[in-house]
Amino acid sequence: MNVSAETAPALEELRARASALDTADPLAAQRERFVLPDDIVYLDGNSLGALPAAVPGALADVVHRQWGTGLIRSWNEHQWWQAPLRVGDLIGRLLGAAPGQTVAGDSTTVQLFNGLTAAARLRPGRRLMLTDPGHFPTDQYIADSVARLLGLEVRWVAVDDLARCLAEQGHEVAVAGYSPVDYRTGELHDMAAVTSAVQEAGGLMLWDLCHAAGALPVRLDELGVDLAVGCGYKFLSGGPGAPAFIYIARRHQAAVDQPLTGWNGHAEPFGLSGDYTPAPGVERARIGTPPILSLLALEAALTAFDGIDMEQIRAKSLSLTGFFTDCADTLLDELGFTVVTPREPHRRGSQVALRHPDAYPLVRALAARGVIGDMRAPDLLRFGVNALYVSHRDMLTAVRHLREAVAHGEHRDPRFLRRAAVT
Repeated sequence: MNVSAETAPALEELRARASALDTADPLAAQRERFVLPDDIVYLDGNSLGALPAAVPGALADVVHRQWGTGLIRSWNEHQWWQAPLRVGDLIGRLLGAAPGQTVAGDSTTVQLFNGLTAAARLRPGRRLMLTDPGHFPTDQYIADSVARLLGLEVRWVAVDDLARCLAEQGHEVAVAGYSPVDYRTGELHDMAAVTSAVQEAGGLMLWDLCHAAGALPVRLDELGVDLAVGCGYKFLSGGPGAPAFIYIARRHQAAVDQPLTGWNGHAEPFGLSGDYTPAPGVERARIGTPPILSLLALEAALTAFDGIDMEQIRAKSLSLTGFFTDCADTLLDELGFTVVTPREPHRRGSQVALRHPDAYPLVRALAARGVIGDMRAPDLLRFGVNALYVSHRDMLTAVRHLREAVAHGEHRDPRFLRRAAVT
């Protein structure tokens, strides 16, 4: 790539740093656990994780042997029936949750609805539900729907204003629903402080972990979190539309009143009673028949975390995002970019977001160069970092291509200006 005489020494220094960091990376070999094209830098794992190498074989076995030969017998012989709890515990391990508190199945939207409704029912007489005005739209839609259903009021309160709101009206708060990571900017909030503040006011805390599960330690049990939900297709790499999960702290399970009472959550599902009796423990969080193909693909995908500590993943993630920011500072200066992700390590998740007025065509131009990120309206380019398969060299390559795309005006090509259905 063409670089100016002034930039060349800095670029060489960045190359040397990337090489040294990758050589010393204890997780470098984990990239082999994923199927990735050699000519692609994949930085969109915060939207859809790369394909784990264990998944194709596992799915082939499920389709051809378990389903094809075992037929309906596989619900027992291959323990399909137990899969939501089994996979839930695998996810729970990554979340700092002891077994018996996490169930996998259904979508994040469904789990949000169930979690918020169940939490509000655990706090009868309280009229307020708090949530972030910058929350992902689904979280906002569901919060509003649950509030209408239960006759509550939704109060849109940014994390920075939460303490003031709780001081004034904490006695009226039933549940607060927030995400530890801002999906647009990658800013990381203090889960411990927020959880403690909400609970001290007498409310329950529900976290949406879609941008945290598999990317950073969240320590649900240690923090005393009440409920949490999240998806299986981002950093957990379970595949497009992979099942979501819900965590219900053991202390709440006996009292949880599920709004969606499907037959899988019945105490005796095959007793076929006309009256609903919830199953004991977290099993009552099951709803309908699980999507077995997707659920077992997620189970296979989670083997990519075998032998890996979440602290290792977090350390590498911070190294990668910090290095990306350094590359952007050096190579994108005066090209119209602004780094919006916090620079302080303790304040960022596992992505870097850049602001630029031509964010959408730039993301398209980058993809044409083999660097896949994404954008969020109106002007943010997002680069998600999965520490299991992304390298420091990838970070530098992405920023170099971004510099070249702008320098050559590639993003002004009409084909990059046309909006695709998915951005």
